Amino acid sequence: MVFAEFDLLRAEIAGLGPAHPVGRVCDVSGGTILVTGLSTRAALGDRVTLHTQGARLLGGEVLALHSGHVAVLADGAADGIAIGDRVELVGQAGIAPDPSWIGRIIDPFGQPLDGRPILRGQQERPLRASPPPAAQRRRLGERLETGIRAFNTVLPLVRGQRIGLFSGSGVGKSSLLAKLARGVAADVVVIALVGERGRELREFVEGVLGPEGMARAVVVAATSDLSPLVRRRCAWAAMAVAEYFRDRGSHVLYLADSVTRFAEAHREVALAGGEPPSLRGYPPSTAHQIMALGERAGPGLEGSGDITAVFSVLVAGSDMEEPIADILRGVLDGHIVLDRSIAERGRFPAVDLLRSVSRSLPMAATATENALITRARRLLGAYDRAEMMIQAGLYSEGSDPQIDAALRVWTALDGFLAEDEPGTSTESFVRLAECLAPAG
Repeated sequence: MVFAEFDLLRAEIAGLGPAHPVGRVCDVSGGTILVTGLSTRAALGDRVTLHTQGARLLGGEVLALHSGHVAVLADGAADGIAIGDRVELVGQAGIAPDPSWIGRIIDPFGQPLDGRPILRGQQERPLRASPPPAAQRRRLGERLETGIRAFNTVLPLVRGQRIGLFSGSGVGKSSLLAKLARGVAADVVVIALVGERGRELREFVEGVLGPEGMARAVVVAATSDLSPLVRRRCAWAAMAVAEYFRDRGSHVLYLADSVTRFAEAHREVALAGGEPPSLRGYPPSTAHQIMALGERAGPGLEGSGDITAVFSVLVAGSDMEEPIADILRGVLDGHIVLDRSIAERGRFPAVDLLRSVSRSLPMAATATENALITRARRLLGAYDRAEMMIQAGLYSEGSDPQIDAALRVWTALDGFLAEDEPGTSTESFVRLAECLAPAG
């Protein structure tokens, strides 16, 4: 143990550079800072430290390179920055995870947010790493126990799968993510809270996630008041932490809340760097950034672990065709839609089964289980098509045998999809069969 602590201390000391190139601020315009003296030394994405005349230290990132200067976006407000202020080039800043980070809350730079000291790991990892070679990755693994009836049966989650959680605000998305964090069978849970409201961080960690969830979790948080550079970095830093544990052979559950705020942060950074807006105000690089983040999750190589990922998406007005939802849905292995009307009548999780799909099926279930899933979907679909007539009293029993069967089981099926006694997948399928029995 003592030797391990010394190794961490050596890694901390090794991360301290003896000297850094220095430039000077030559122009400040629209939040972008132009710096001379670094154009031959800086690279895109390099971190800098601005030393203002008021002795204020401010971080920033290189957005654009020109022949005589570089463009920098600061981590915070540019107030107080003056012409001639010193700018120190730090270089590419990665993150160095360590097993001791489990149970901790950190910021996107690996600094503690829970008031306790933390040491960096022995090896720094890049924030924007490449995914494992596509032809060498393993296939999706076995079905996972989740602690939720719906995800144990009709919407199975398997090891290495990547799913999207599409929801409006206030529909139970955070509560569902926390339940997955506590219930999914994984070794480590890495949670990226991108642009989260500051007052909700402690509430989420202590009240929603709880000690049971934090016991195996690393929470990476960037609150909504921070700069778009830091908020965007949050999703990357959390993925780098997940990759670290994956490469150690662990099965990692990666939860991102939310990809929408990640994309919005990237939009602010890209527009400040001169990239033109295109798709509903999002720059062309947005699609690549989202797909690159998603591809880093999934099955690992032989001999390593896997990253099972849940990416949440905020959809305004339940519009599944808005740009971020459309981009992400096309690269994932399934999508879960939470419906406000279901939440308003008090059923949680408010999963709209007919609009949700898990692409791990039919391989994740046996023939008998697939038959039950298909039967449940058909009956719910029949009820959905006839619901308006049923509610208006226009449907007469005996008019349609399938609708009659759906009416007999709808209440039981709706209750089955709600949070209840979790059980195992086998027990959940037995319960599903009991719910479907009255249909005949």
